[in-house]
Amino acid sequence: MPFHYDGELKITKINMGPYNNNGYIVICPETNEGVIIDTPAEPEKLLGAIGDVQIKSILITHKHQDHLLGFDEITGAVQVPVGIGTDDADGLPRPPQLDLKDGMVIKFGNQEMTVLDTPGHTEGATCFLIGKHLFSGDTLFPGGPGKTRSPEALQQVIDSITKKLLVLPDDTAVYPGHGDDTTIGKAREEYQVFASKPRDPGLFGDVAWLG
Repeated sequence: MPFHYDGELKITKINMGPYNNNGYIVICPETNEGVIIDTPAEPEKLLGAIGDVQIKSILITHKHQDHLLGFDEITGAVQVPVGIGTDDADGLPRPPQLDLKDGMVIKFGNQEMTVLDTPGHTEGATCFLIGKHLFSGDTLFPGGPGKTRSPEALQQVIDSITKKLLVLPDDTAVYPGHGDDTTIGKAREEYQVFASKPRDPGLFGDVAWLG
């Protein structure tokens, strides 16, 4: 499993389940406290990667079921507060203990992770920013936004991306809910190509910036 370490933060990225989901364990190296981001299928992979890390909370990027297929097993084995965006709380198997709102700070060890409200893919989709590391859920992928269900939702996710994410430094690493990583600099370049062209007002679904 990919392991990212920048001296201030350790990140374990775990490919899980049939939908190429990513689960993450984000760790403060000074205290060995951490958080889990998302609970996909094959929960044993994530649980086996925790080791002696002291998990303080479980954070869910959004309510789609592929991110929750391991929820019961992971929350049963790691009994800590669970958080999700307010407007996605109805999608969890049980009510969350943490109501995640824009600008909220999640603390673990010597680290502080900021909640970014980024609706569009779902009503309560949330990203998490810590230093120059962004956990983008299904809001932003290499090459485009997450799938949307209407033209209005596409505009909403574009607003979320441009106003909350593309304002971050170019070298901010982006860790999405599926597949490979990217950077904000790369994402901004790709989005600018998309924004420079006329757009069908009925566009939604799987949209590629360079399509």
